Amino acid sequence: MHKNVKKSVILFVGALACFSVGTVAFAAASGTAGIGSIASNVTGNLTSIAKLITALSYVMGMAMAVASIVKFKAHKDNPTQVPIGTPIALLFVAAALIFVPSVFKTSGATLFGGSGEVAGASGIASFGAKTAGS
Repeated sequence: MHKNVKKSVILFVGALACFSVGTVAFAAASGTAGIGSIASNVTGNLTSIAKLITALSYVMGMAMAVASIVKFKAHKDNPTQVPIGTPIALLFVAAALIFVPSVFKTSGATLFGGSGEVAGASGIASFGAKTAGS
């Protein structure tokens, strides 16, 4: 095995062990030790992670859209330097990132019915909930 790969594996295992010990210590310090309380803490934090992914998706989608416009302008100015595929690809990536929350909601409703939740521009909503626009 390569020397750097061994070092990476050892560091990953060490980090995982530290994370596990820290999680158990945090659960014990909060007065509710056990796997159930750890799972409850993780589940409670997933809504924040969903909001973060949604916000990042919107921001990165808008950034990619602006980058696409800039690349279209660069292609117009000098078509030999910037191929037309670059701004078109950026535009498709921007559209995909902007619609990721909608895809999450639709796929969640398909897989889990109305039991799940998803983050949106207005906060957390049920997967199966009807919104004013749909």
